[in-house]
Amino acid sequence: MVLGRNDFALEPASSDASFRRYWRARWQGNTMILMDAPPAHEDCGRFVDLARRLRAIGLHTPEIHAEDRANGFLACSDLGDRLYLAELDEQSADRLYGDALAALAVIQACGPLDGLPHYDDAFLRRELEIFREWFLVRHLGLVLTPRDTAGWVRAGDRLVASALEQPQVCVHRDYHSRNLMITDPPSPGILDFQDAVVGPVTYDLVSLLKDCYIAWPPERVTDWALGYLQLAVQSGVLPEIEPARFLRWFDLMGTQRHLKACGIFARLNHRDGKPHYLNDIPRTLDYVRVVCARYPELADLDRLLTERVDPAMGGTPARH
Repeated sequence: MVLGRNDFALEPASSDASFRRYWRARWQGNTMILMDAPPAHEDCGRFVDLARRLRAIGLHTPEIHAEDRANGFLACSDLGDRLYLAELDEQSADRLYGDALAALAVIQACGPLDGLPHYDDAFLRRELEIFREWFLVRHLGLVLTPRDTAGWVRAGDRLVASALEQPQVCVHRDYHSRNLMITDPPSPGILDFQDAVVGPVTYDLVSLLKDCYIAWPPERVTDWALGYLQLAVQSGVLPEIEPARFLRWFDLMGTQRHLKACGIFARLNHRDGKPHYLNDIPRTLDYVRVVCARYPELADLDRLLTERVDPAMGGTPARH
């Protein structure tokens, strides 16, 4: 028995958008997280391997106390329950994002690359297809015209080209307020890294700063992004680069990610019976609208949203 005792209590530890389930075991003032990751759907071996590789470079990931990879069971250290999302506000944001950006610089400067999938052309396009299939067609019931489809393909080409021209680094892939914890130093505690890839340098940055679950004024986001650019240059992650070019990468990378996220939220509702994620679609889609209005090369996507998506959604969310 992993805990070496039977006088513990179990309670659900968190909800998850995947097939994984988590429990917190409590006994005599101690806690441990128990994970059930069905092998048919999840690879807990990747979680274990990456947890150890990220801990080895000084990041705060769960310590693995016991594992049964064949059956998808893990016993891990407990990083607590202080999610970034619950504690971010006007007063705490600079401090919490400062910690998160410092950890991101470590991931990008020192994070593992060997054995990780690459965020290549096909991978990026598969993710964009989630938006078309699950959000446009399944959720909104749209039948795309040949003009719609041609414009969608052109927009995808521009987003993919922008992602692939960026320096490639270790990418967490879900680096946002629901996967970062306020912990004893080093903080933040980092979760949900098992889908890490080698990919564009702005991917995790935009996941964090243009979060699907919380939004900040665009001017503040730009300040944080440019502050990270300086940190990335100082850390050797990036060479000296024009801020305008970096922000274009950042914005277009966010558009690819936010389109994918809208598709995933729709899929979680229709396929997995998790309708609460639909509440995050307006915020996520609004990020896309703002970027489309700023970049003429995304005119095709802007038209698709304005002429087809907005009427299907019953109106246009306010642009920030």
